[in-house]
Amino acid sequence: MRYKRQRWTRRPVHRQKMFLQGMVWTLWTMAVIADSPSQVDKGIESVLPDLVTPTATDHAPAPGKRVRQVNKDYAGTGVYHLLYLPTDWKKGKKYPVIVEYAGNKWRASSPGTVEGSSLGYGISAGKGVIWICMPFVDKTHQRNAVTWWGDVKATVNYCKMTVNRICTEYGGDPTQVFIAGFSRGAIACNYIGLHDDEIASLWRGFICHSHYDGVRDWGYAGADRISAAKRLRRLSKRPQFISHEKSVETTRAYLKLAYPSGNFTFLALSFPNHTDVWVLRDIAERKKIRGWFNQVLQKKIDAE
Repeated sequence: MRYKRQRWTRRPVHRQKMFLQGMVWTLWTMAVIADSPSQVDKGIESVLPDLVTPTATDHAPAPGKRVRQVNKDYAGTGVYHLLYLPTDWKKGKKYPVIVEYAGNKWRASSPGTVEGSSLGYGISAGKGVIWICMPFVDKTHQRNAVTWWGDVKATVNYCKMTVNRICTEYGGDPTQVFIAGFSRGAIACNYIGLHDDEIASLWRGFICHSHYDGVRDWGYAGADRISAAKRLRRLSKRPQFISHEKSVETTRAYLKLAYPSGNFTFLALSFPNHTDVWVLRDIAERKKIRGWFNQVLQKKIDAE
């Protein structure tokens, strides 16, 4: 009977201990799940898009169409850009222009092609703005470069020629031309867009999403901070919208030292994704970049 009493007195204690251990394990598991990135840092895919970037075609330019164009100097090559005329486009009218550069080829989120760009369409929603997706010219292989700059001089010259031609032929307002880019394209806003005085004079404003020229030395010629600072001096007082997933503090700290008098607007996105498709969604960040864009358009241009 003593042995049975011991079993009878110990079994509830054992069960209670097991129950408490189970509760501790459950609570710990719930805490880990609640604190995991998939729950706290929801990706951009958790918000459904309300815009779809138009598919590129080989048709003639027309309102609401995104078409491939080849400049005559590159006829017969694989070098081309994309032209989008807004849905409200009419011959004889003037329109602001967004010139956009794509990121490097990187995973599924960045194909590195002119077709893979989204910023200009998301900012304008396809209305009231001419949108050009510009290539990085690989002159050696006569094609668009999907990684870095191709031939820098050829890329710069292609941009100058194309902006001037499209403004002349399709009503782009040469006083309202913006340069925009994601990742590699964000760096290109200064690296290409401020390469020399002539190309620097084209821009009314700059939209740099995810990365910035001079913050990090990527190893190519002119990636160092001294070279970046020389380009930055061509910016003058013109505005830049600078955004990045999660934080913009590294770029903010860099510009505080490199160009403290600059006209910069910073935006940290709440999403962790390295992508430009956030502008295709109805989120607070898109409202902010659209507000900045419209404000710059309406502001009187200072004589410089």
